[in-house]
Amino acid sequence: MPKTAELLPGTLDLLILKAVSLGPLHGYGILLRIGQISANSLDIPQGSLYPALYRLEHQGLIAAEWGVSDNNRRAKYYSLTPAGRRRLREETAGWNRFASAIAAALNAVPGEG
Repeated sequence: MPKTAELLPGTLDLLILKAVSLGPLHGYGILLRIGQISANSLDIPQGSLYPALYRLEHQGLIAAEWGVSDNNRRAKYYSLTPAGRRRLREETAGWNRFASAIAAALNAVPGEG
């Protein structure tokens, strides 16, 4: 059974932006989508998700609209705003640069440098 990874500081917002960029989702749906797109390698506690959603909405990066969930319950659906789309692009580029730098450092062999 694969072990879930802990989130690095600052990555939850990026994951939420990515999840809602794929289509409007309610809170629990965002948790499921992050699990799906991470091959169930990331486990997000609900207690962390909702404050992050509030923060992203307050920053204008996501917008919320009330709707009805699959089980006929009222739910807040989140979608990406144009500002959120820009932030997602910027954060993704930054994360990819960082991951490449770490990968290069970890692949170093004796005698290099």
